[in-house]
Amino acid sequence: MKAVVFAYHNMGMEGIKALARNGYEIAAVFTHEDDPGENCWFGSVQNLASKMKVPLCTTEDVNNLQWVEKIRTIKPDVIFSFYYRKMISGEILAIPEVGAFNLHGSLLPAYRGRCPANWVLVNGETKTGVTLHYMIEKPDAGDIVGQKEIAIDFTDTARTLYDKLCAAAGMLLDEILPQLKTGKYARRKQDLNKGSYYGGRKPQDGRIFWDKSALEIYNLIRAVTEPYPGAFALADNGDKIIIWRAQPVETAAGKTAGDVQISDKEVLVQTGKNAIRLLNIEIAGRRLTEEQISNYFTGRKVKKLQ
Repeated sequence: MKAVVFAYHNMGMEGIKALARNGYEIAAVFTHEDDPGENCWFGSVQNLASKMKVPLCTTEDVNNLQWVEKIRTIKPDVIFSFYYRKMISGEILAIPEVGAFNLHGSLLPAYRGRCPANWVLVNGETKTGVTLHYMIEKPDAGDIVGQKEIAIDFTDTARTLYDKLCAAAGMLLDEILPQLKTGKYARRKQDLNKGSYYGGRKPQDGRIFWDKSALEIYNLIRAVTEPYPGAFALADNGDKIIIWRAQPVETAAGKTAGDVQISDKEVLVQTGKNAIRLLNIEIAGRRLTEEQISNYFTGRKVKKLQ
């Protein structure tokens, strides 16, 4: 079966490898040039496609008529999108006879849209997964072909969760891809009224509001820690503090949210409910361990975070 693939990121690499494992002819791969302003911690679809000697295109305007005509000329049986960042036009989606399919990093219809691995952690979910679904012009809204559920551990960060999602995607594709070849596979409509939609996240969305509970703040911290920009607060001396690792603690650390308490070299910050123990932070480009954190707050006489 001949496929045209739109792919980026580690999930894109996982999808391409699954197609190769399952005997698909990859006629072309469309991907993105890496953004020099982005922390590109993930693998390169470009390098993988080159290694596999697959025709590659990095246009950012795939819906331009020249590319639509090129895909028509290829005559793919099927189109796949694996974490491709651009919307694909209805003209392209209508080309393959079997259909066009997208791999999404949530259990649709929940968490349609952007950054699902980050959002499920922000919201304290205990499970998520990956979904392969038909692509229509409305994002993440087409009929579901298959899903693979995974558990979210309390210690998971966005990075560890993303790695789990990639592994789950490989397993899901190994189950579904042979079925697509035979035409015998499940298909069910989404009830979007029972789902949810989330937009993209920006660095400023990592601002901590200390009147939230310790659990909510912990979930934000782990959702945007490395390789993402990090959760942050401002000290009462004006320093910006990025909190890379922390732990919720069932105790009080002050009278009002943001109060700082130092005990046995542990730095605790009062929240709306319980406290947050700071384990690894960054100030002005310098990373501090827990002992150094205590010295910083003591030496600078920082008593409150905002």
